[in-house]
Amino acid sequence: MEVTSAAEVARLLGQTGYLCDDELATVTYLTLTMQRPLLLEGEPGTGKTALAEALAEALGLPLVRLQCYEGIDSTQALYDWDFPRQILHLRALEASGGAELEEAEKSLYDDRFLLARPVLAALQQSPALLLVDEVDRADDEFEAFLLEVLSTWQVSIPELGTVRAAIPPVVVLTSNRTRELHDALKRRCLYHWIEHPGLERELQIVRSRAPEVSEALARQVVGVVQQLRGRDLTKPPGVAETLDWARALHHLGTAELDLESASTTLGALVKYREDADRVKQALDQLLRA
Repeated sequence: MEVTSAAEVARLLGQTGYLCDDELATVTYLTLTMQRPLLLEGEPGTGKTALAEALAEALGLPLVRLQCYEGIDSTQALYDWDFPRQILHLRALEASGGAELEEAEKSLYDDRFLLARPVLAALQQSPALLLVDEVDRADDEFEAFLLEVLSTWQVSIPELGTVRAAIPPVVVLTSNRTRELHDALKRRCLYHWIEHPGLERELQIVRSRAPEVSEALARQVVGVVQQLRGRDLTKPPGVAETLDWARALHHLGTAELDLESASTTLGALVKYREDADRVKQALDQLLRA
Protein backbone atom coordinates (compact mmCIF):
# COMPACT_ATOMS: atom_id res chain seq x y z
CA MET A 1 0.00 0.00 0.00
CA GLU A 2 1.34 3.42 -0.96
CA VAL A 3 0.85 6.38 1.34
CA THR A 4 0.86 9.97 0.13
CA SER A 5 1.24 12.04 3.29
CA ALA A 6 2.13 12.04 6.96
CA ALA A 7 -1.53 12.66 7.74
CA GLU A 8 -2.45 9.44 5.93
CA VAL A 9 0.18 7.55 7.95
CA ALA A 10 -1.35 8.90 11.17
CA ARG A 11 -4.81 7.92 9.98
CA LEU A 12 -3.78 4.38 9.01
CA LEU A 13 -1.95 3.87 12.30
CA GLY A 14 -4.95 5.25 14.16
CA GLN A 15 -7.16 2.61 12.56
CA THR A 16 -5.00 -0.05 14.23
CA GLY A 17 -5.31 1.70 17.60
CA TYR A 18 -1.85 3.30 17.51
CA LEU A 19 -2.00 7.07 18.10
CA CYS A 20 1.01 9.12 17.08
CA ASP A 21 1.90 12.80 16.99
CA ASP A 22 2.79 14.82 13.90
CA GLU A 23 6.56 14.37 14.25
CA LEU A 24 6.36 10.58 14.47
CA ALA A 25 3.87 10.41 11.61
CA THR A 26 6.18 12.56 9.47
CA VAL A 27 9.36 10.56 10.09
CA THR A 28 7.41 7.34 9.45
CA TYR A 29 6.11 8.73 6.17
CA LEU A 30 9.65 9.72 5.15
CA THR A 31 10.86 6.23 6.04
CA LEU A 32 8.37 4.78 3.58
CA THR A 33 8.92 7.27 0.75
CA MET A 34 12.73 7.47 1.03
CA GLN A 35 13.14 3.73 1.69
CA ARG A 36 15.36 4.42 4.69
CA PRO A 37 15.43 2.42 7.94
CA LEU A 38 13.81 4.09 10.93
CA LEU A 39 15.70 4.06 14.23
CA LEU A 40 13.44 4.61 17.23
CA GLU A 41 15.01 5.30 20.61
CA GLY A 42 13.34 5.92 23.95
CA GLU A 43 12.59 4.52 27.37
CA PRO A 44 11.07 1.02 27.57
CA GLY A 45 7.32 1.10 27.18
CA THR A 46 7.03 4.19 25.00
CA GLY A 47 5.58 2.31 22.00
CA LYS A 48 8.60 1.69 19.77
CA THR A 49 7.87 -1.97 19.05
CA ALA A 50 4.14 -1.25 18.93
CA LEU A 51 4.72 1.26 16.11
CA ALA A 52 6.39 -1.39 13.94
CA GLU A 53 3.57 -3.84 14.63
CA ALA A 54 0.92 -1.23 13.88
CA LEU A 55 2.69 -0.10 10.71
CA ALA A 56 2.90 -3.66 9.39
CA GLU A 57 -0.81 -4.12 10.09
CA ALA A 58 -1.73 -0.77 8.53
CA LEU A 59 0.24 -1.46 5.33
CA GLY A 60 -0.79 -5.12 5.11
CA LEU A 61 2.84 -6.31 5.28
CA PRO A 62 4.13 -9.46 6.95
CA LEU A 63 5.99 -8.55 10.15
CA VAL A 64 9.40 -10.24 10.50
CA ARG A 65 10.90 -9.68 13.94
CA LEU A 66 14.55 -10.03 14.92
CA GLN A 67 14.91 -9.86 18.69
CA CYS A 68 18.48 -8.83 19.54
CA TYR A 69 20.33 -10.04 22.61
CA GLU A 70 23.85 -10.10 23.96
CA GLY A 71 26.00 -12.41 21.86
CA ILE A 72 23.71 -12.57 18.81
CA ASP A 73 25.60 -13.07 15.54
CA SER A 74 24.82 -13.12 11.84
CA THR A 75 23.90 -16.82 11.89
CA GLN A 76 20.91 -16.16 14.13
CA ALA A 77 19.87 -13.28 11.88
CA LEU A 78 20.51 -14.77 8.44
CA TYR A 79 20.15 -18.51 7.95
CA ASP A 80 21.10 -21.99 9.03
CA TRP A 81 20.94 -25.43 7.50
CA ASP A 82 18.44 -28.06 8.67
CA PHE A 83 21.03 -30.61 9.74
CA PRO A 84 18.63 -33.43 10.79
CA ARG A 85 16.82 -33.28 7.45
CA GLN A 86 20.14 -33.26 5.59
CA ILE A 87 21.17 -36.46 7.40
CA LEU A 88 17.85 -38.11 6.56
CA HIS A 89 18.29 -37.07 2.94
CA LEU A 90 21.77 -38.65 2.81
CA ARG A 91 20.51 -41.87 4.34
CA ALA A 92 17.68 -41.99 1.80
CA LEU A 93 20.20 -41.58 -1.03
CA GLU A 94 22.40 -44.33 0.40
CA ALA A 95 19.45 -46.68 0.80
CA SER A 96 18.36 -46.14 -2.79
CA GLY A 97 21.89 -46.47 -4.15
CA GLY A 98 21.35 -43.11 -5.78
CA ALA A 99 23.58 -40.14 -6.56
CA GLU A 100 27.37 -40.11 -6.61
CA LEU A 101 29.18 -38.58 -3.65
CA GLU A 102 29.73 -35.18 -5.29
CA GLU A 103 26.12 -34.92 -6.43
CA ALA A 104 24.90 -36.04 -3.02
CA GLU A 105 26.93 -33.31 -1.32
CA LYS A 106 25.56 -30.68 -3.68
CA SER A 107 21.99 -31.82 -3.05
CA LEU A 108 22.43 -31.14 0.68
CA TYR A 109 22.62 -27.40 0.08
CA ASP A 110 19.26 -26.89 -1.50
CA ASP A 111 16.42 -24.49 -0.66
CA ARG A 112 14.60 -27.44 0.90
CA PHE A 113 17.10 -27.52 3.76
CA LEU A 114 17.59 -23.79 4.21
CA LEU A 115 16.26 -22.31 7.47
CA ALA A 116 15.69 -18.62 6.83
CA ARG A 117 16.25 -16.46 9.90
CA PRO A 118 14.57 -13.02 10.18
CA VAL A 119 16.88 -10.90 7.98
CA LEU A 120 16.92 -13.43 5.12
CA ALA A 121 13.18 -14.04 5.53
CA ALA A 122 12.49 -10.30 5.20
CA LEU A 123 14.51 -10.15 1.98
CA GLN A 124 12.75 -13.21 0.55
CA GLN A 125 9.22 -12.15 1.51
CA SER A 126 9.45 -8.70 -0.08
CA PRO A 127 7.63 -6.57 0.52
CA ALA A 128 7.81 -7.07 4.28
CA LEU A 129 8.47 -5.11 7.45
CA LEU A 130 11.63 -6.07 9.32
CA LEU A 131 11.65 -5.16 13.01
CA VAL A 132 15.13 -5.22 14.58
CA ASP A 133 14.13 -5.00 18.23
CA GLU A 134 16.48 -3.72 20.97
CA VAL A 135 19.49 -3.42 18.67
CA ASP A 136 21.42 -1.81 21.54
CA ARG A 137 21.68 -5.24 23.16
CA ALA A 138 23.84 -6.55 20.31
CA ASP A 139 27.57 -5.86 19.91
CA ASP A 140 29.63 -3.81 17.45
CA GLU A 141 30.20 -6.72 15.04
CA PHE A 142 26.50 -7.32 14.71
CA GLU A 143 25.93 -3.63 14.06
CA ALA A 144 28.48 -3.79 11.23
CA PHE A 145 26.68 -6.79 9.75
CA LEU A 146 23.34 -4.98 9.90
CA LEU A 147 24.82 -1.90 8.29
CA GLU A 148 26.04 -3.95 5.32
CA VAL A 149 22.64 -5.57 4.82
CA LEU A 150 20.78 -2.27 5.14
CA SER A 151 23.10 -0.69 2.59
CA THR A 152 22.75 -3.36 -0.11
CA TRP A 153 19.47 -5.18 0.67
CA GLN A 154 21.17 -8.45 -0.12
CA VAL A 155 22.98 -11.32 1.59
CA SER A 156 25.43 -13.87 0.23
CA ILE A 157 24.96 -17.58 0.93
CA PRO A 158 28.14 -19.38 -0.21
CA GLU A 159 26.34 -22.62 -1.10
CA LEU A 160 23.47 -20.93 -2.97
CA GLY A 161 24.60 -17.50 -4.10
CA THR A 162 23.28 -14.00 -3.46
CA VAL A 163 19.75 -13.31 -2.28
CA ARG A 164 18.46 -9.83 -3.15
CA ALA A 165 15.21 -8.24 -2.08
CA ALA A 166 12.97 -7.57 -5.08
CA ILE A 167 11.46 -4.75 -3.01
CA PRO A 168 13.50 -3.46 -0.05
CA PRO A 169 11.72 -4.20 3.23
CA VAL A 170 10.46 -1.46 5.51
CA VAL A 171 12.95 -1.56 8.40
CA VAL A 172 12.32 -0.36 11.94
CA LEU A 173 15.10 -0.59 14.54
CA THR A 174 14.41 0.03 18.22
CA SER A 175 16.82 0.90 21.01
CA ASN A 176 16.35 1.48 24.73
CA ARG A 177 19.70 3.29 24.68
CA THR A 178 21.44 0.96 27.11
CA ARG A 179 24.53 1.84 25.04
CA GLU A 180 25.30 4.28 22.24
CA LEU A 181 24.97 2.94 18.71
CA HIS A 182 27.69 3.65 16.17
CA ASP A 183 27.39 6.78 14.05
CA ALA A 184 27.64 4.72 10.85
CA LEU A 185 24.42 2.87 11.67
CA LYS A 186 22.65 6.05 12.78
CA ARG A 187 23.63 7.87 9.57
CA ARG A 188 22.04 5.08 7.54
CA CYS A 189 18.72 5.59 9.34
CA LEU A 190 16.12 8.24 9.93
CA TYR A 191 15.88 8.90 13.66
CA HIS A 192 13.19 9.63 16.20
CA TRP A 193 13.20 9.76 19.99
CA ILE A 194 9.88 8.62 21.46
CA GLU A 195 8.83 10.20 24.73
CA HIS A 196 6.21 8.88 27.12
CA PRO A 197 2.89 10.40 26.00
CA GLY A 198 1.33 13.31 27.81
CA LEU A 199 -1.80 12.87 29.90
CA GLU A 200 -4.39 13.57 27.22
CA ARG A 201 -2.66 11.44 24.57
CA GLU A 202 -2.20 8.54 26.98
CA LEU A 203 -5.85 8.82 27.92
CA GLN A 204 -6.73 8.60 24.22
CA ILE A 205 -4.56 5.49 23.93
CA VAL A 206 -6.31 3.82 26.87
CA ARG A 207 -9.73 4.69 25.44
CA SER A 208 -8.66 3.30 22.06
CA ARG A 209 -6.96 0.11 23.25
CA ALA A 210 -9.17 -0.62 26.27
CA PRO A 211 -12.61 0.81 25.44
CA GLU A 212 -14.21 -1.36 28.11
CA VAL A 213 -12.59 0.79 30.82
CA SER A 214 -14.79 3.69 31.94
CA GLU A 215 -13.73 7.24 31.15
CA ALA A 216 -13.51 8.16 34.84
CA LEU A 217 -11.36 5.15 35.79
CA ALA A 218 -9.13 5.60 32.75
CA ARG A 219 -8.49 9.23 33.67
CA GLN A 220 -7.61 8.29 37.26
CA VAL A 221 -5.24 5.53 36.14
CA VAL A 222 -3.46 7.74 33.62
CA GLY A 223 -3.21 10.56 36.16
CA VAL A 224 -1.42 8.31 38.68
CA VAL A 225 0.89 6.85 36.03
CA GLN A 226 1.85 10.30 34.81
CA GLN A 227 2.86 11.26 38.35
CA LEU A 228 4.84 8.04 38.84
CA ARG A 229 7.01 8.73 35.80
CA GLY A 230 8.34 11.82 37.55
CA ARG A 231 9.45 9.82 40.57
CA ASP A 232 12.65 7.90 41.20
CA LEU A 233 11.61 4.41 40.09
CA THR A 234 13.85 1.61 38.81
CA LYS A 235 11.55 1.20 35.82
CA PRO A 236 8.84 3.83 35.32
CA PRO A 237 5.64 2.28 33.92
CA GLY A 238 5.20 2.42 30.17
CA VAL A 239 2.00 2.62 28.16
CA ALA A 240 1.72 -1.18 28.17
CA GLU A 241 1.68 -1.15 31.98
CA THR A 242 -0.92 1.62 31.99
CA LEU A 243 -3.17 -0.53 29.81
CA ASP A 244 -2.56 -3.62 31.95
CA TRP A 245 -3.42 -1.74 35.14
CA ALA A 246 -6.58 -0.22 33.68
CA ARG A 247 -7.75 -3.61 32.41
CA ALA A 248 -6.91 -5.33 35.70
CA LEU A 249 -8.97 -2.80 37.64
CA HIS A 250 -11.84 -3.17 35.18
CA HIS A 251 -11.81 -6.98 35.51
CA LEU A 252 -12.09 -6.58 39.28
CA GLY A 253 -15.16 -4.42 38.84
CA THR A 254 -13.47 -1.25 40.06
CA ALA A 255 -15.52 1.83 39.28
CA GLU A 256 -13.26 4.32 41.03
CA LEU A 257 -9.57 4.05 41.90
CA ASP A 258 -9.03 4.02 45.66
CA LEU A 259 -6.22 3.07 48.02
CA GLU A 260 -7.27 -0.56 48.39
CA SER A 261 -7.86 -1.30 44.70
CA ALA A 262 -4.65 0.47 43.70
CA SER A 263 -2.55 -1.41 46.29
CA THR A 264 -3.88 -4.85 45.40
CA THR A 265 -3.33 -4.42 41.65
CA LEU A 266 0.16 -2.90 41.63
CA GLY A 267 1.55 -6.10 40.12
CA ALA A 268 0.09 -4.99 36.80
CA LEU A 269 1.83 -1.63 36.98
CA VAL A 270 5.30 -1.98 38.53
CA LYS A 271 7.64 -4.94 38.17
CA TYR A 272 10.29 -4.35 40.85
CA ARG A 273 9.82 -4.91 44.58
CA GLU A 274 11.56 -1.63 45.41
CA ASP A 275 9.26 0.24 43.03
CA ALA A 276 6.19 -1.43 44.53
CA ASP A 277 7.26 -0.35 48.03
CA ARG A 278 7.85 3.24 46.91
CA VAL A 279 4.51 3.41 45.10
CA LYS A 280 2.57 1.97 48.05
CA GLN A 281 4.06 4.58 50.34
CA ALA A 282 3.05 7.36 47.97
CA LEU A 283 -0.38 6.08 46.86
CA ASP A 284 -2.43 8.18 49.25
CA GLN A 285 -0.70 11.34 48.05
CA LEU A 286 -0.95 10.29 44.40
CA LEU A 287 -4.68 9.59 44.61
CA ARG A 288 -5.37 12.96 46.25
CA ALA A 289 -3.35 14.90 43.66
